Amino acid sequence: MAVERIGPPSIAGEREMLRAFLDYHRATLALKCEGLSDEELRRRSMPPSTLSLLGLVRHMAEVERAWFRRVIGGEDVPLVWSEEGDYQAAYDASGSTGAEAFAAWQAEVEHSRRIERAAESLDVTAYQPRWGEEVSLRLVMLHMMHEYARHNGHADFLREGVDGTVGV
Repeated sequence: MAVERIGPPSIAGEREMLRAFLDYHRATLALKCEGLSDEELRRRSMPPSTLSLLGLVRHMAEVERAWFRRVIGGEDVPLVWSEEGDYQAAYDASGSTGAEAFAAWQAEVEHSRRIERAAESLDVTAYQPRWGEEVSLRLVMLHMMHEYARHNGHADFLREGVDGTVGV
């Protein structure tokens, strides 16, 4: 899978800028995983943690699904890897393949893009049950960037541990 990461524009409207930065962070996660075997993608950071690059991809599929489909879209769909709603379950990728995880993640990203584009504005709100309050699409997009940025930092260290690659 060849990953194309396009830098966000220096000047743009708010919505275009948010889309571009979110897509930049999505592409960064994909780049951190590019060219690795399933075994390398499943390599854990350190015991007892189950954290791996593949686990991060699975987790971000869950996060995309939860914020865009479940919250903004109002869809009643379970998490991908946990019917009990346990977000931590996605981190354990020991029985997963790169093809499976990336297919789920890419599908959720496409759902997220569709939901965002269909929204009338960034001011659209929806109820976030875990927080117990209404949230705007603007907040969701900013929160997603925060999630990716934080986990891409983890991915930096994980990738360096696999093959020494740094700085992608």
